Amino acid sequence: MKVLAVADSPTDRRLLDEAMTGLGHDCIAVEEGLRAWELFQNSGADVVISSWMMPDLTGDELCRKIRSSNQPYAYFILFCAKEEKKSVLEGMEAGADDYLAKPLDRERLEACLVAAARVTTLHRQLVGQQGELERLNRELYEQSRQDALTGVGNRLRMQEDLETIEGNVQRYGLGYAVALCDVDRFKDYNDNRGHPAGDLVLQVVAAAVRGTCRSGDAVYRYGGEELLVLLPGQSIELAIAAAERMRLAVETLEISHPHGNPLSVVTISVGVAVRDADIDGHGGIENVLSRADQALYRAKTAGRNRVVHASDTQ
Repeated sequence: MKVLAVADSPTDRRLLDEAMTGLGHDCIAVEEGLRAWELFQNSGADVVISSWMMPDLTGDELCRKIRSSNQPYAYFILFCAKEEKKSVLEGMEAGADDYLAKPLDRERLEACLVAAARVTTLHRQLVGQQGELERLNRELYEQSRQDALTGVGNRLRMQEDLETIEGNVQRYGLGYAVALCDVDRFKDYNDNRGHPAGDLVLQVVAAAVRGTCRSGDAVYRYGGEELLVLLPGQSIELAIAAAERMRLAVETLEISHPHGNPLSVVTISVGVAVRDADIDGHGGIENVLSRADQALYRAKTAGRNRVVHASDTQ
């Protein structure tokens, strides 16, 4: 184990160093509590053995500092003279694990180190298990907000993100745009090619749409064959251009569609709406989604495979 020993007496430091080395441990022996604290902060230790009385930092003060650090758990042993035994309880209350009485008893030291190895190993196992549990919790959190079929965000993630970005409108005046995409004649495709092929089309279309997005944009499965793309900070002109890239990316996949006239390939229609913080009547999540839905309906009735923005519907 890695042992940090601190004692103001040169004799005590030499005895501790020799004893640790003889038992096969790595030992650093220093004379000041503040120096020990500095070394511990930089590289930690498995075991700390500290005298009680030191000129700059007492043993219980050093123990409290070590217990408040972010380093892995260190087994703390107080090294006390017989007349200092009354201070052992104070040290234990500060977080010490054990104590050694002076003069040094090597067999008692070895017993302390056996307990130290057991305790520090257990602490590290617990830390590892806690880290794994936190990792699994993060994975579950992400999975609960991801659409299982397409891999994009689901309605829960969409609602959370929309509420966050709407809050930015209210607080900072930062607008956003949404693009509501719908796969054209998807029911006809499913009926002709089967649902497994339809699922594959949704996966490929979602990947194509996501591939056109900026790093700050987000794609969600809105429902069925519909995808919603959140475009933070986009003007209507930039949002229309982004939606056109999405439409073109899907068209150029050239996925054969038996009823996809006139191109006979899978295409999407897109309705775009902007949440502009400076324009009255364009406020709120439900409002912007409603206007995007109206624009999408207009795109469908106008012939599909096109982008329509909300002002076109008014």
